[in-house]
This record gives sequence, structure tokens and C-alpha cells, in this order.
Amino acid sequence: MMNPLVSVVMPVYNGEAYIQKAVDSVYLQEVPLELLVIDDCSADNTRKVLTPYMERADFHYFRNDANCGAAASRNLGVQKARGQYIAYLDADDWWTEGKLRAQLDVLERTGRVLCSTGRDLMHPDGTPAGKYIPVKETVSYQDLLAHNSINCSSVLVRREAARAFPMEHDDSHEDYLAWLKILKHYGPAAGINRPYLKYRLTEEGKSRNKWKSAAMTYRVYRYMGYHPLKSAVFFISYALHGIWKYR
Repeated sequence: MMNPLVSVVMPVYNGEAYIQKAVDSVYLQEVPLELLVIDDCSADNTRKVLTPYMERADFHYFRNDANCGAAASRNLGVQKARGQYIAYLDADDWWTEGKLRAQLDVLERTGRVLCSTGRDLMHPDGTPAGKYIPVKETVSYQDLLAHNSINCSSVLVRREAARAFPMEHDDSHEDYLAWLKILKHYGPAAGINRPYLKYRLTEEGKSRNKWKSAAMTYRVYRYMGYHPLKSAVFFISYALHGIWKYR
């Protein structure tokens, strides 16, 4: 197989109920790609569900020796990726057709290194929750400090940027921290305000425990080097946006 244009990195832990839908949505994308599934020591039938894809040249399955979390699993996928671009997709989310092509076109036109999209919120059973989360056409570093409008499963980013700023600090929102570092270094991100991402609201997600999520968000600002008072100001803005987003 020739080198793909996009490497899709999909961490999974006990995702037997959802991952097939996620994988199928990747292969609906009409761009040269590879899919790297990083199994974080699943104890269910995740690997069995993935068996039909194992013979594909554009499918790569890796299993961690020990459970290390989504951030480390994503970083491993990025290191193994051969594509010019990295796309992240969690195993319980999925994309609609045309997502990657639209993002590639925007990045080529704008010269930016990162692009995210809008998303429809979905119930755990995959039915629509009736809520759409938009994204601005241009997301600046200051915009992102005010609130994280970039969802991980919607991101397409240049491989060199993903490798330069891996996801770190599991006690924070490590993806938010990575986006802030990337935008601070490379400049604004692009956004496509269309629901190319279907985002499943599961009880296992980090953001579902609001008090824990709040503490993790505050730590993001501290890891970015901001004073506690300044971090508190950013956090208040983040919290107000969060109330609006999930109202």
C-alpha cells in the first residue's frame, strides 16, 4: 500500500458495542487513508468485532501491553502513522461522508495546520439528542482559551504538529491542552460549521463528571503557564460557555 494521505487514530477500551460504526464511517471517507486502532487492553469482544477488517492493507490493529489511557494510545498511533495528516476518532463516535475531504480542502486553501468541525450530540444508543454544537470558521488561540470549541473526534491536523505537541497530563483535558499549544505555535485553526461528527454522550467520558471536568480544565490553564488568578478568569469563561453548550 502506498503512503496514505490521512492516518486515522482510534483509541478504544471495551468498545465492542460501538466500534464497528466508527470504523465503517472511516471507510466511507473518499480519501487515501489508513486506520490505526489502538486497543487499550479491552476485556470485552472488541478484537473479535474488528476481525473482518484485519486483512485490509489500510487497517492496523495494535494492543497495548498495559492500560495506559486514551492520550498515550493516541500518541502511539501518531508515532506509527504514515499519513501527512492525523485524524482522531474515538471508538464511540462516528463521521458522516465527506468529512475528511472537506477538511483537507480547507487546510489546503487556508494553509492552517488544524481543522475541526461542528457536531451533533447523540444519545448513548446512537439516536439524536437534538443538540448541535457549532464551530467558528476561524478559531484563534484567544477563542480557544475562552472555551474549547475543538472536539477531538472532529480534528484533522498536520502530522508534524501532532508529533510536536503530543497529548500530555492525563489529570487535565489533554486534548484541549494539545490544541492550545498547537494554536499558540502555529496560529489559528480552521473550522467547518457542519455536523460532520456524530458525538455520542456516554457515561464513561471524562467530561460527564462535571466537578472532575472543571478541575481538569483549570489544570489546562496552569499547564499552559498562566497564574492561578488568570487561570480562574479563563475557567469562568469556559464554564459559562459550557452551560450554554449543554443547556
